[in-house]
Amino acid sequence: MVYYLMVCRSLTYAQRTAAALERVGITARILRSPKVIDREGCSHCVKIPERSLTAALVVLNRAGLAPKRIFLQAEDRGLREVGL
Repeated sequence: MVYYLMVCRSLTYAQRTAAALERVGITARILRSPKVIDREGCSHCVKIPERSLTAALVVLNRAGLAPKRIFLQAEDRGLREVGL
């Protein structure tokens, strides 16, 4: 399955992001950012299903929780950054 990883600036923002998404029915899981995308040391990200990206971005923009960066995680576990 394909997922998106939304990089957040802190664990607190990842928790707020996940909570905002869960409130509207979007499955969201908090995890440590993989080393290949972690520029600042210990960032966290929120993992969502591929089909939920558009709705998630609308919800997060309204809540003032826009992610720092977004990566597509393909079935082969490879990561590719997507533009915001």
